[in-house]
Amino acid sequence: MVKSKLRASRTPGPRASWRGQLTFGLVSFPVEAFNALNRELSDFHFHQIHATCHRRIRYQKTCPVHGAVPNDEIVSGYEYKKDKYVEIEPEELDALRTESERAFKIHAFVTPDTVDPLYFDGRMYYLLPANASAHEPYSVILEAMQKQKRFGIGQVVFSGKDQIALARPLDGILHMAMLNYQAEIRPASDMGAVVVAPKGISRQVHLAQTLIEEWSDDQFDFSKFEDPYREKVQELIEAKIRGRKIAPPEQEEPPQVLNLMEALKRSVANAKAGGSHKKRVRRSA
Repeated sequence: MVKSKLRASRTPGPRASWRGQLTFGLVSFPVEAFNALNRELSDFHFHQIHATCHRRIRYQKTCPVHGAVPNDEIVSGYEYKKDKYVEIEPEELDALRTESERAFKIHAFVTPDTVDPLYFDGRMYYLLPANASAHEPYSVILEAMQKQKRFGIGQVVFSGKDQIALARPLDGILHMAMLNYQAEIRPASDMGAVVVAPKGISRQVHLAQTLIEEWSDDQFDFSKFEDPYREKVQELIEAKIRGRKIAPPEQEEPPQVLNLMEALKRSVANAKAGGSHKKRVRRSA
């Protein structure tokens, strides 16, 4: 029996960012993509205001002939010659793609360590079945990927262009991460710097390995991390609303300057004296 956390119906929630077919081989079923990131919980949105009267700065879209133009009169155009444009409607672009071209096509299944983090472009989505008929194929593919420990790599038309994407099982559903193309990655050689390892660093490397082992954690928990700066910004905003000032944070003592070998030795000694890093993290949590 296929085990799944999916229910027959989904409660109202965020709007889908994309709808289409998830396909590989002859398997195809409808899915919806929902943004997995919620920046509202981490970002403060500041506006530009006039320092003299404290009114918000506004930006208007203007035409050199007619002045301000409302949004419903603005269309997309391609400049084929200086100041000469041909208008293109979104529907015309969409009509160029067949139904199959609007699908997320899996081209291969790979092991999780195949894709270097460098290729992730930061856009993350949850993929859910779009209707009741999609639950069975969705659940079958989800559990098969979990058991095989494989991620799917493919292409999808997203935000008006072909993009490469990764599908993986995550917490009982499928997750889609958008990836960069190889051509979009700047090679490290472009940095113009060559790192030359000095001779005679084997002892330092061994100590560093020991330190890494002491700090290794196979049960790393992201939920333990919070954003202290965001809390400070929130306090500042509330204080200014009430016309109060807040005390500046206490400055930390600058670390004692040590040479690399001494810093490694002391770090390893501190780690061993206080138990493994993993245990200390769990105790503090």
